[in-house]
Amino acid sequence: MRYIDFKTIKNLNITPDTCVEWVKEALLHKYESVLPAKISVKMPGDIFINTMPAYLPNVQRFGVKVVSRYPERKPSLQSDLLLYDAGSGHLLALMDGLWITTMRTGAMAALSIWHLQKTNAHRYGFIGLGNTARATMLCLLAVLNNAPIEVHLLRYKDQAELFMERFKDYANITFHVYDSCVELIKESDVVVSCVTVANELFAPDEAFQPGVLVVPVHTRGFQNCDLFFDKVFADDRNHVCEFKYFDRFKQFDEFSHVLLGQNKGRESDEERILAYNIGIALHDVAFASKIAEMILNVQPERKGMEGQKFWV
Repeated sequence: MRYIDFKTIKNLNITPDTCVEWVKEALLHKYESVLPAKISVKMPGDIFINTMPAYLPNVQRFGVKVVSRYPERKPSLQSDLLLYDAGSGHLLALMDGLWITTMRTGAMAALSIWHLQKTNAHRYGFIGLGNTARATMLCLLAVLNNAPIEVHLLRYKDQAELFMERFKDYANITFHVYDSCVELIKESDVVVSCVTVANELFAPDEAFQPGVLVVPVHTRGFQNCDLFFDKVFADDRNHVCEFKYFDRFKQFDEFSHVLLGQNKGRESDEERILAYNIGIALHDVAFASKIAEMILNVQPERKGMEGQKFWV
């Protein structure tokens, strides 16, 4: 077994377009895989600990990710991942999950945007401008292939300025900073929310224009949209079926069916669409498997009692 830390993974220099390819590949094999719903332990102070298992027969890997959020910790979201060879049962690696979680989340959001946005969409609004938003922006730029776009940012402390500084070298981006969340939403073709905590709605119904795509990477703040948006897609049904208004969605399906050609996705530029990508272990294990192949050459390091019976 090998421990693979954050720095080792980051130094592989895996590109955003590769991340999008890995996310798509995993979703195309979703219905061959075993993906139990995550187990979530919630504690006072907006603290949570989630346990997320998945088995991917197409790559013969099994894995479990444990992710936690402690608001006062930096970073507040942290995770670790165990990766196994599903054929032999060998533990291949214990991995830091921070880079994997961040980039697979951004890649999934970008892939959803690419397939579900309206024709000629070019105005992208971002609420919450931390690492998840940066990962989404990097992956979105990869799929948009340098098309000219407007990026609308909601001002919060100095995050808008830091975000613009990060992407200042991309000549195809024009930035606009908003002090009003409602105005940002009104002026955006696609709205991406990476805010981890929201205790009220971001905007009234009338702020969401016909044709808008809303991608709540962290789901709070858009419950009113559940009731009047034309379509809702999610990365996994089990992760949204307990939402308060799930039974009142006008139309619901898993996003994998769009990729597989079993659902048309967007059918008009007037449809308002929600894409709830809660984050699934399918992607964590798929990314971990790819990374393990790059680092370990698929050969697990085993020491100790391998091949021997243990008696007490």
